[in-house]
Amino acid sequence: MTGESGLGALADHHVVPLASIADPAHVDIIGEGLTAGGLPVVEVALRGIHGLGAVRRLAERGDLLVGAGTVLSVDQARDALDAGAGFIVTPGLDADVVRFVSDAGVPIVPGVLTPTEVQAAMGMGLSHVKLFPAGNFGGLKLLSAYADVYREVRFMPSGGIRQDNLAEHLAHPAVFAASGSWITATASDGVDAVAAAARAAASVELV
Repeated sequence: MTGESGLGALADHHVVPLASIADPAHVDIIGEGLTAGGLPVVEVALRGIHGLGAVRRLAERGDLLVGAGTVLSVDQARDALDAGAGFIVTPGLDADVVRFVSDAGVPIVPGVLTPTEVQAAMGMGLSHVKLFPAGNFGGLKLLSAYADVYREVRFMPSGGIRQDNLAEHLAHPAVFAASGSWITATASDGVDAVAAAARAAASVELV
């Protein structure tokens, strides 16, 4: 694992914008907007044909920490790392993917939802996981229930996170970061819109 927590440079970011690229013209807008807004990190979802190319193009900028999300297999993880991904996020817990990425010395934040998955992640030596889809399964209430039991685990809730509930999620003691697509969703409105959304999110402090 990279860094004391296994997060490496990702530990410096409390908000992780998620980008699902439907229009390749939005890639540069997102990159420019996030850096201009003081939030130089992005998780690019490998959900469509533009995802891997977007990881490569954004990573080539050199001023963004670029990760790959929605990674479902070792092959996808390998392709993402080859494209320059600096961290990997998965929607679920896959031991093979965790092992491959960890062996490569790259931070991984796998998705969990149930107590069984949280404990399985702990058994893999992980202390930082993604809670997904958080908003569909109790969100803050679920985080509080887990915080009482898994006191060494920190979560990145994803799913249902927005600017208007970001502060309360970041204030939760079990949360190390929050992830959502509301920032990059403004790409169709241009660089300034992304920058404004990024600036608003970056201004919310982790308590």
